[in-house]
Amino acid sequence: MELIFATNNAHKLEEVQAIVGDKFSIKSLADMGCFDDIPETGVTFEENAKQKTDYLVDKYGLDCFGDDSGLEIDALNKEPGVYSARYSGSRDMEKNIDLVLAKLGDNLERTARFRTVISLFLNGQQHFFEGVIEGHVIHERQGSGGFGYDPIFIPEGYDKTFAEMTLGEKNQISHRAIAVGKLAAFLKEDNVVD
Repeated sequence: MELIFATNNAHKLEEVQAIVGDKFSIKSLADMGCFDDIPETGVTFEENAKQKTDYLVDKYGLDCFGDDSGLEIDALNKEPGVYSARYSGSRDMEKNIDLVLAKLGDNLERTARFRTVISLFLNGQQHFFEGVIEGHVIHERQGSGGFGYDPIFIPEGYDKTFAEMTLGEKNQISHRAIAVGKLAAFLKEDNVVD
């Protein structure tokens, strides 16, 4: 089964394809010739994820899914949250990480979570799937893998950051893996795939 993922983020695409395996062929916006900058003006992950699928449905009439993800840090009133990708006013993740670390400073309260919400538009109906992984933000970057805030986030029960894990290790426990797992289970239960 082919699914359109409302993203041109190669890292996300790689993660999702690895999670769903060969049951689905995940296509990006670029694969269908769409290079539009889809607005993300919602104040919740659900709203932003839905904006992406609504955009593709309105423009192309295609069944598709989109996601919005972010890091919520308790000591920063759940910032950066929906603004995770552009927290510093740009999409430069090094600047975004620097701002998070500067705002936290020496604060010992560093609990946080990654949250993903997936919006699926299928056969005229909208469905949502959420994945959350609890953990904490460390004081400096560790690891060179992953993307986004991975170098400063250690998931609960582990002693290394997402950036220090292999893609396989991260995909066993990540927020995106949890949400995509729910999406895949739904598609299977709904008899969309065998």
